[in-house]
Amino acid sequence: CLDNKEKVHEFGSSWRTEDCNDCSCSKSGIGCCTSYMRPVNYDEEKCESIFNKETCSYKVVEKDDHSKECPVHSWVG
Repeated sequence: CLDNKEKVHEFGSSWRTEDCNDCSCSKSGIGCCTSYMRPVNYDEEKCESIFNKETCSYKVVEKDDHSKECPVHSWVG
């Protein structure tokens, strides 16, 4: 398989992209999906979600104090 960066991957292989997508190569081609869950049900007036590209995850914190996490009631991925 040839990915969008022109890198060749063997059939049966899998990898994580720099954009935090999990991909795999099969004889039918390349399939990719996000490797993370996105927060969708939290207090958006008081809190904000911050994506950490190194861990491929979101953290939801208070806008005025990033050391305080906010409760998240639903995640989608």
